[in-house]
Amino acid sequence: MPNRTPLTRFLIEAERAGQITPELRLLIEVVARACKSIANEVRKGALGGVLGDAGTGNVQGEAQKKLDVLSNEILLEANAWGGHLAGIASEELDEPHAIPDAYPKGNFLLLFDPLDGSSNIDVNVSVGTIFSVLRCPDGASPPTTRDFLQPGRTQVAAGYTVYGPSTVLVLTVGFGTHCFTLDRDTGSFILTRRDIRIPADTAEYAINSSNARHWDAPARRYIGELEAGSTGPRGRDFNMRWVASMVADVHRIISRGGIFLYPADAKCRDKGGRLRLMYEANPMALLIEQAGGAASTGSQRLLEVQPTGLHQRVPVVLGSKNEVAEYERCVAEATARRASG
Repeated sequence: MPNRTPLTRFLIEAERAGQITPELRLLIEVVARACKSIANEVRKGALGGVLGDAGTGNVQGEAQKKLDVLSNEILLEANAWGGHLAGIASEELDEPHAIPDAYPKGNFLLLFDPLDGSSNIDVNVSVGTIFSVLRCPDGASPPTTRDFLQPGRTQVAAGYTVYGPSTVLVLTVGFGTHCFTLDRDTGSFILTRRDIRIPADTAEYAINSSNARHWDAPARRYIGELEAGSTGPRGRDFNMRWVASMVADVHRIISRGGIFLYPADAKCRDKGGRLRLMYEANPMALLIEQAGGAASTGSQRLLEVQPTGLHQRVPVVLGSKNEVAEYERCVAEATARRASG
């Protein structure tokens, strides 16, 4: 089929256009191959003995699933020896993972959440992998935690894979957001949507409403306006969708628009928020912005946040830009009321 563009060809064309370097192309190909391996393990489910708890906890103190551990190992092993990386950081590990001395080193830093939404795996709901690529600062050999602490706007690539009814890879190298679907017959990711654009307006929102009692005033006001529908101040009806797997919820927004919210609230304020800046918020923010959407903490562009820790958490609001602006309006007005006494 003449119009089928594999990921490798897409990346070679981007390299020829001067958008990426040969080293970045090879790095993305390695990550994509690792994601195909994870997809195979996810697909086996109970038949592969990969369901259930691993009996261990990660650095955040969360119980790990067997597939959390396996996915982390697959990504670490695949990326350690290729010669394109100076260092790796995983949501599952306390400190950066060093590239073994026996292997050549590259000029990039890779960060990833190996299996986002893993609490859903035992009930056969979509999960995924999220990744982010940064340049390693000059002279950082080996890189330390400090070298990873770069704002999201410095990312040179970001993407996620959704392991669902089909396996899809959504990728940006800073020139638009593009979707590839895994052809299981050939084993190749095939370009199925180029230059995705998120509608500026939407009638769908995603939020964990079980936390409503913990929300601050701006979140209560914003969601209250949406719930009021056509009889409320917004004058139209909205639908709520919530998968509790960030990759699945964000992929719906990438596919047809919407807004995703995980604000800081009384339940997670002492941690700074619920979602990890480096492993979840930054890569998703870059993908959303490259598709014409917006990504915010509620009061600041997400990609401008200066990280202070490898596992820092932040509030996240992203998706259709007009709805993100409406949420920021609620935050700004609440802030102004507090300032005026």
